[in-house]
Amino acid sequence: MDLFERISKDIVSAMKAKDKNRLDALRNVKKLFLEAKTSPGANDTLTDETAMKIMQKLVKQGKDSADIYVSQNRQDLADVELAQVAVIEEYLPKPLSPEELEAKLKDIISEVGATGMKDMGKVMGTATARLAGMADGKAISAAVKKLLA
Repeated sequence: MDLFERISKDIVSAMKAKDKNRLDALRNVKKLFLEAKTSPGANDTLTDETAMKIMQKLVKQGKDSADIYVSQNRQDLADVELAQVAVIEEYLPKPLSPEELEAKLKDIISEVGATGMKDMGKVMGTATARLAGMADGKAISAAVKKLLA
């Protein structure tokens, strides 16, 4: 079962359970999935990889919105955003710990033959592609700088 079908099935479950927060989050995800499927050139298909990118973007946007709400003393709105983020994160792969990230990056560095900061672009290109969904881009960048320095 692909991610699109799983989200559709879970929407039905959330409706039956009358879980408004979960239902809102999943409906938002499905709306973006449908937009991606019907976009020009998509040929009415949505790969799980594309679906993951969409969900990662939603998680990042939700966290950013929650930060803004907190800075404006609107904790009630921040709580709603964070609850929806938590629902979406259930479908994403478990993020890597800093130690796991560093170990994977060491493998990538030796694989591409990087020797110093001048090779950061090579390492980042490979790392962001291979670790998509498992680590945040900022975390990858900071770890690569630390390892190449």
